[in-house]
Amino acid sequence: MKFIKKIIAAAVALITSLTTAQVAAKTFPTTIMKRLPVEVVDSGGTLIFSDSPEYVTRNGILYTDIVSGSARILFYHLNSTGVKKKFAVIVENLERKENTIEITRGGFSAPSNNFLLVGKETQLMYMQNNFYDEIKLARREIKLFQKKMDEVVVNPGHLVYGVYDFYTTGFVRIYVLMYPEKADPLKFLKYAEILPKDENKLRGTFKNMNRTISLRQDYDAQRDGIGYILICDNVTDFFKRGIDATDGSEVINFGNYGINYMLNFDMKSKTKFYLTPLGGTYAGALCFYNGKDSGTIPTPKDKIYFGDKILPETASTKRAREDGISLWNKYNDFSELGSYSGKITFEYSPPGASNLPVNFVLMPDN
Repeated sequence: MKFIKKIIAAAVALITSLTTAQVAAKTFPTTIMKRLPVEVVDSGGTLIFSDSPEYVTRNGILYTDIVSGSARILFYHLNSTGVKKKFAVIVENLERKENTIEITRGGFSAPSNNFLLVGKETQLMYMQNNFYDEIKLARREIKLFQKKMDEVVVNPGHLVYGVYDFYTTGFVRIYVLMYPEKADPLKFLKYAEILPKDENKLRGTFKNMNRTISLRQDYDAQRDGIGYILICDNVTDFFKRGIDATDGSEVINFGNYGINYMLNFDMKSKTKFYLTPLGGTYAGALCFYNGKDSGTIPTPKDKIYFGDKILPETASTKRAREDGISLWNKYNDFSELGSYSGKITFEYSPPGASNLPVNFVLMPDN
């Protein structure tokens, strides 16, 4: 009973937090949404995450660690020098025999000073899942992860962002580095130093790079009304913890960047889905799998980004959301994901340059 009173009070506080002008103008409807109970399982291989220093001011190794088996690498860095640079991922075979790296998926867009565009294009490429490559490494051999990386010149103030899934037959060391435009990256690596991380400390190695979230029960529109699942808030969906292999310190992946979410839904009737950012400006993409159908959905579809006009959360709004109550109203910003029946799975990963958390919203199709 106390919990019910708490929820009601929070909802009332949410509604009264809207401005008098909004209410007087009758410019919304407002509808209460409730958080749907879920089960969460982490699994999969190793994430190598390189985002610190984010603004790179000198040449050097941005991150390095050893992996074997199934892995994912995500790198996100900005050339913060006054001259052109290059960025590359280098792989070193640590085995005394041949080692094979099978790259099964990837996205690496052109660098730009339009960070949201870079973030969205990289995610679209990755989510479309039509990339494959294979690297053969002789004993102790060192190679570029992708040859084209040495062809990409990054202008001052431009962002470089890439993400790849791969599998190795043995142990390899991964290096992410920034180096002079005219330098040979493999030769540069021999004398490159490891750069210190910045104050955000967003780099590290994280186990179980995939997260599966499933509803505890079928979604019933008549019973559940409008529901939502909150992603990347670190309250109901916790950030991953890992190790910075360059110094052994524990790190937190604030935003779960590079973590792939599989969101499983089972509906009793046709259901409409939306994604809405809660933190502000957002640009990304995701996949859906529905029986025989699948596809990639830009978020949003009709422009590069959205969410830039979302009103900041009040303290009462945040408390209510964390307690399981949120509001649907026209001051939110929504990207429609389609209407589906039966079972549907969305594959989602937090896009670089965008703000978090986000809500996946379910409602009756009518």
